[in-house]
Parts: sequence; structure tokens; C-alpha cells
Amino acid sequence: MVTSDEFLGGRLPDVKVGIGCAPESKFVETSVRVMDNPNVVIYSDPQKLADDLSNGVIDAAVRGDMSSSKLLPLIKNALGVDDLQRAVLMDYRGRVFLMAPVGIDEGWTVEDKVQMAEKGAALMKDMGLPSQRIAVMSGGRSDDIGRNDIVDKTITDALEVVRQLNRKGYDAYHAQILIEDVVEDADIVIAPDGIAGNLIFRVMHFIGNVTALGAPVLNGDKVFVDTSRVKTDFTDSIILAMKLAGMRH
Repeated sequence: MVTSDEFLGGRLPDVKVGIGCAPESKFVETSVRVMDNPNVVIYSDPQKLADDLSNGVIDAAVRGDMSSSKLLPLIKNALGVDDLQRAVLMDYRGRVFLMAPVGIDEGWTVEDKVQMAEKGAALMKDMGLPSQRIAVMSGGRSDDIGRNDIVDKTITDALEVVRQLNRKGYDAYHAQILIEDVVEDADIVIAPDGIAGNLIFRVMHFIGNVTALGAPVLNGDKVFVDTSRVKTDFTDSIILAMKLAGMRH
């Protein structure tokens, strides 16, 4: 088991990170000032942040509290992808786990969820986390089949995701709707869809005060860490971006 403090601790790699800052924001500037690291640069222009990431001026980018509607389309272009696949790294009672999808428009097909699980497992392995147990969630318990067509589809989809992952050698299992067990047992959590994942994230982080380090993009050759614009301390997200960029150098 690796805690967020253990992962984020130690010497930071010599990489340059840009972080977005909304107009009249104070939390991004405060976080950067506290870090006192010359390799962290604040950006107020979303186009400049995306361009510098694309052109290699910076090694990684963090959304900060910049508007997602303005920045994310530019990041898609910078990464050369049509859609972003994000996974949030969280620390629940000393256990670090990765959860995807967390964007409301992400993870709506079996193929999407299989890809996110595979890329999430690779990321966790690269980060030095020894276990990559994958919990694939659905909208009900297995014996709830027949109660509702939409719930039925989430269960059959989850079972198919598990089947494909197991066939490829991954340690994956159907976690049903039991999030209370998942956070204790799994290293990677695959939510039924992006809406469910976003709701789980919001309840755990904003109501339950579970630490969320940030949401790295899984499908791209550049490091971009998405964050919530209502976050008040961005130092952990900046360090996460630096660590991920350092792994690529």
C-alpha cells in the first residue's frame, strides 16, 4: 500500500510545469508561492498554456482553476485527441486508488472502459504502486438483473469489461454497486459511466473530504492533470504533474 504522502514525497524531478489561473484567483498563486519552485509557471491565457504544452516549452500542464470550457478543447488539440480520458487519483484513509471515468461525457461504452482500465493499470505501475486490482462497477447487485433495463445494461456491460480484462491477464472483478467495499479493496475503480464517476468523485471529495490529487489524462503523449476549479490548494496536483512528467524523461 502506498499513501499519497509517500508518492508525493521525495525529490522533485527537474521538469517545467504550467498551471492555469483564473482572473482574480488567489489559490493558484498562493499554491505556487508556497512551493517556491522556479520550474512552476502560472498561465492566465488558456491558449498559451495549451500551445506551450504542445510545443514542449513546458513538460506538463495543470488546469488549476482555469475554465474547463475554455481550456479543455485546447488541450484536446494539443494532445491530438478527439476525447479526453481522465482518471482521478484519490487517497482514502491512506489508500491511493485511481478512478475513471470522471468526465460526464466519458466511459459510455465497454471499449472505453476497457481502455481506461488498461491505461490506468499502466499508470499505476509506472507510479510504482505494486498492485493494480481493477474493480468494475455497475448500477446494481448481480441479483438485481430484471428490475430495470438500464440497470441490467450496466451489469452486463461490467461483466463484459471484466471478461475482456481477465482474458488479457488483468486482475479485474465485478464490484457491483458496492462502492463502500471498492474503496477498501481496489487499486483502480471503473465507474458505470462518466456521470456516475463524477458523482462518486464529488461526494467523496467535496462532502467526504477525501483527498483528490488530480485527474491525469490517460490518452495522450503529454502530461495534463485536470483539477476542480473550486480546489483551494493545488500543490499536490502540481507535484503529481511533475512526478508524471519526470517518469517520461
